[in-house]
Amino acid sequence: MRGHRVRGTPPPETRVSPFLNSTPALPAKDLPLAGVRVLDFTRVLAGPFCTALLADLGADVIKIEPPQGDDYRAVAPMRDGHGALFSVVNRNKQSAVLDLKQAEGVALARELASHADIVIENFRPGVADKLGIGYAALSAVNERLIYVSVSGFGQSGPAAHRPAYDIVIQAMSGLMAATGSPDGPPTLIGEAVSDVVAGLFASWGALVALFARERHGRGTHVDVSMLDSTLAFAATSVSRHLFTGAVPARVGNRHPLSAPFGVFRARDGHFVLAVLNNKLFAALAAAIDRPDLCHDPRNACDETRAANEAALREAIEAWSMARDVADVERALEAAAVPVAPIWNIAQALACEQSQARGVLTEVAHPALPGLRLPSQPLKFSAFEGNVVKPAPALGEHTDAVLQRVLGLSMARVAELRAAGAFGAV
Repeated sequence: MRGHRVRGTPPPETRVSPFLNSTPALPAKDLPLAGVRVLDFTRVLAGPFCTALLADLGADVIKIEPPQGDDYRAVAPMRDGHGALFSVVNRNKQSAVLDLKQAEGVALARELASHADIVIENFRPGVADKLGIGYAALSAVNERLIYVSVSGFGQSGPAAHRPAYDIVIQAMSGLMAATGSPDGPPTLIGEAVSDVVAGLFASWGALVALFARERHGRGTHVDVSMLDSTLAFAATSVSRHLFTGAVPARVGNRHPLSAPFGVFRARDGHFVLAVLNNKLFAALAAAIDRPDLCHDPRNACDETRAANEAALREAIEAWSMARDVADVERALEAAAVPVAPIWNIAQALACEQSQARGVLTEVAHPALPGLRLPSQPLKFSAFEGNVVKPAPALGEHTDAVLQRVLGLSMARVAELRAAGAFGAV
């Protein structure tokens, strides 16, 4: 890899920015993706989460919305007319409205794509082609284009045509079957994990393709499936099944293979404990004044302790039920045993660690005073902190984007508006 460059390009020390956009609209400061332009046709969650991650790091993300806007703009919870989910996953973006049912709107989309590095869409397979903004159409005007498609089941296979929501993918990926109490029903995970994981893989795929383009000069189509992504995310379940043939069963609030590893009771609540080897087990036994547990052959190794989980739980809770969670945490932390209280999301966001890491940033918003937004979680020593700007109003940047990116005059933009390129006048 070292020293490799595309034939005909100047050496790195004399090259200008390799990306099409050298003047991002939002101040990107000194950020890893400054100068990368992303045309974002996504809506709802998986796609917008992907493009938010890119925008956090300085990419110039232009969100193309239909005249009625992204559905997430109207999804509860709402605050002063602003949807919470839309506001969070569309931070740092610009909104331009194009009516892709009109020839003028499609023509503008294609022209914008000719000035983009990355296009990301999450229509059902085939819809982008019907709209005239599929990979074939857009790569024809920009052969270096990275085109990312996010869908429930991918662009191929017998299920490719099926619509998918997070709950559908959780149900079909094995996540729900492995979640919940042994005597209870399959349980939905309390987060839209399949949407978020697919968005994360989509951002990774876009950047891998961008890196490859700088080496080889070629754009590519990146096909992201929510089901594929969730199966990749289920690394432990997949590994166990491949090596043993077993199907992971619901085990409730304990680890399926290790013990003591799970949720335990204290006097005023619950805590979690994670003991994965003999050294940690000896430290736990000493901390709860039960060194004799180490001499029981049923506790000789992780595998036998898992079989002896019920007896171990009884011994641990005989000690912990006489103490508050805070006291349990102090005692086990002092013994270097992995332990934690069980927090809700408000506690997790408000804790000293999250505050020290800057998990949330307060941003200025005329209609939402005190608004705080998250950002992508990685920190880069060579770059400044992330961009954190509020989500745009519908069509807020339409005129500015067309003037800045395409060089259109105000008169031409007015003509296009009259022709219905941005929806009915």
